[in-house]
Amino acid sequence: MDAEIRPNRSLSQRGFMVLITVVTVLNCASAAVFLSMGAVFVPMFLGLDLAAIVVAFLASYAAAKQIERVRVTDRQVQVFQETPKMRKLLWESPTAFTRVTLLTEDDHVVDLRLALSGKEAPVARALSPSERAEFAKALEGAIYNARRARF
Repeated sequence: MDAEIRPNRSLSQRGFMVLITVVTVLNCASAAVFLSMGAVFVPMFLGLDLAAIVVAFLASYAAAKQIERVRVTDRQVQVFQETPKMRKLLWESPTAFTRVTLLTEDDHVVDLRLALSGKEAPVARALSPSERAEFAKALEGAIYNARRARF
């Protein structure tokens, strides 16, 4: 198994441009109304509002570039976090002793973890609860098949 988990993007590039344009036009119209009423500080707060929206979406786009890779071989289970500039190993354990743990709450999968000797590592945080449950089944199957292939 070599699974790649990517977070969903909140908006496309075009959608982002449309949103920022609409917010800018509305903020400018509101600023003009408030300036005509003598409220000189309101346009500054509207500008801060626009800047906060831009920063939030830029942070969202940066987070969307992070990829989680789960690799299962007959010898080991590895979890990597990858960005365009780096690759970091988050978890490594022998396949024979690695367990998949699901934490559920009210019939919804809350968390998926790999476990070994009292240590745990979260996996597939970017997935929705139903996708996480499907991924847990696939991961358990891959670990089971890797164990069988080895012996």
